Amino acid sequence: MRNTGLTILATLFAATVSAAAADRPVIRVRPADAQPAAQAPRAGRAVPVAAASATIINLGTLGGLDSAAYGINDAGQVVGKVSTADGNERAFLYSNGVMTDLGTLGGTYSAAYGINDTGQVVGYATMAGDEDARAFLSSNGVMTNLGTLGGSYSVASGINDSGQVVGHSAVAGGQFHAFLYSNGVMADLGTLGGSTSYATGINDSGQVVGSATAAGGYSHAFLSSNGVMADLGTPSGFFNFSHGVAVNNLGQVVGDVGYAGYLFYAFTLNHSMFVYSSGMTTQLRTKLGSVGFSSSLNDSGHIVGSARQRDYTYRAFLYANGTFTDLNDLLPPDSGWILEDATDINSSGAIAGNGTINGETRAFLLTPTPAGQEQP
Repeated sequence: MRNTGLTILATLFAATVSAAAADRPVIRVRPADAQPAAQAPRAGRAVPVAAASATIINLGTLGGLDSAAYGINDAGQVVGKVSTADGNERAFLYSNGVMTDLGTLGGTYSAAYGINDTGQVVGYATMAGDEDARAFLSSNGVMTNLGTLGGSYSVASGINDSGQVVGHSAVAGGQFHAFLYSNGVMADLGTLGGSTSYATGINDSGQVVGSATAAGGYSHAFLSSNGVMADLGTPSGFFNFSHGVAVNNLGQVVGDVGYAGYLFYAFTLNHSMFVYSSGMTTQLRTKLGSVGFSSSLNDSGHIVGSARQRDYTYRAFLYANGTFTDLNDLLPPDSGWILEDATDINSSGAIAGNGTINGETRAFLLTPTPAGQEQP
């Protein structure tokens, strides 16, 4: 999807700078959090991109201190994780103004990372004793353990409208491999010649996107179709790693690229975003901050994510028709909100994300209003 309380809290870009780092089980790209983008919604409706304003809903909590949203479907249902009154983190489903605790697999913690248009939810949940975690599929209030690839840990990060699920799982040797779960069977998607891989999204055709280590040790974005994993590489020779984040129903992929190295024991990173479409990879650079992290895209090719400022704060953005929009600019200056990360966008242009409201960390649901349609 991020802040799960387990090792998936680690950042994806830090996890894949080297072969050793790539063995960490993570699924997101923004440094502060680790969440996969859910699968892209189906085609057919255009996103209102020339927005002059927006309405925003604070999704609240379940009695705890914070909440985080990671996925949204075309019905406007949102999933994520939320803190409870006893301080635990639980997967939630927000629907028709009501936030519901989805429970666990017998343990204490859970988080939801994806939802399809039939309302099926995927994520991870701990088992009794909280020593092990499993990918889950929740349907009609029933949470199903999807198992592993032979290890003790798995996470589901995306689901399509056919109910196919992707994520990553520990294998018997301890490494993490991307998986596709379909018709009750979890299949190992392999790697690009290295030791690890992570799947982050799937479209309705069953194409899977993610990242995998290559023989040289660095991570490369991949697009897997019919069991064949294609290396998407990097946009230019300067970059040495890439991560695929989301894929829409046109087969377009969004992700992140960078150049990583070590200097005086400090991790240094030059980071950018990319779009892969019709066999071509194009680099994107946000002008809203020094570094951009993509989260999702819809079938109109509109991208949401987070831009890191030079002071290491973050601003949620929408990229459409060649233009980056700071989503904070769509709210009144006195709203109390700071929108830090847009994590998913549906085909109507509704955006799920995370920020602070009067200093409290909250998940939000943002609906941009097209220019000319503002209320008087």
